[in-house]
Amino acid sequence: MNKVQEAIIEYISEFNDTLENPVDLSKGADSVLFGVDGTLDSVDFVSLVVDIEQMVEEKFGHLVDLTDSHAMSQKNSPFRTIGTLADYIEARLKEQSNG
Repeated sequence: MNKVQEAIIEYISEFNDTLENPVDLSKGADSVLFGVDGTLDSVDFVSLVVDIEQMVEEKFGHLVDLTDSHAMSQKNSPFRTIGTLADYIEARLKEQSNG
């Protein structure tokens, strides 16, 4: 498991305490966040995304906008699982480092 995945799982484990239907973290990177089989409603999802943006900036020193047109135009949603979200964040961090 990479550092971004670890940070997301750690954050969601705390975030789960505020949820009526917590995210099942038993599958690690394959844990579903949003969409079919996801437990987050739209309000919780938006809150989680904003919080993860802040967490990424604090832990990794870069601001990553997860709600920009790039994220929303992906063929496969980067918000489906913890793994897809971590991969997307890593790609954006890499772009910033190379840019």
